[in-house]
Amino acid sequence: MSQNPVSRKPRRPPPAEPAPADDGPLLDLERYVPAFITFIANKLSNSATVFYQRNFGVNVTEWRIMSLLAIEPGIPASRICSVIGFDKGPVSRNLSVLQKRGLVAIRTAPDDGRTHAISLTPRGRAIHDKVIIAALERERRLLSCLKKDEREVLIDLLRRLHENLGAVTGQGST
Repeated sequence: MSQNPVSRKPRRPPPAEPAPADDGPLLDLERYVPAFITFIANKLSNSATVFYQRNFGVNVTEWRIMSLLAIEPGIPASRICSVIGFDKGPVSRNLSVLQKRGLVAIRTAPDDGRTHAISLTPRGRAIHDKVIIAALERERRLLSCLKKDEREVLIDLLRRLHENLGAVTGQGST
């Protein structure tokens, strides 16, 4: 007969010593553009979600979808994914929530029965029209540290970076 071995916790190796900072290349976060863009986008998105949810009952992803539908009524979900840069899953889930709340209408596209035409409902448009005022005010406050000509240069530079995304993503931009 075999005896049951005594249960013991496996020994963990001691924690690794952190590598000294001079053991390889490091990012300069004061100059690395992708980090700046990411940090700004994350902080803007997080604060927008809190603000829009509290004041208008929509999160920032829902707002992005709604703002695009106001610009391009009747577009398919694939166009929404392409413009805002999200995968199909999150866009589909957000559209479903917006539809259940009566903010968007999803219908079979008249010109192609395989796709859907998505539009804001009158209720969705009313919420859009309230949120856009706050969104533009948030943008104004963000850019208030720049002179008018600097804002125009920034917008031009951001547009050019957006158009050049294919250089790193392997995909064309919208």
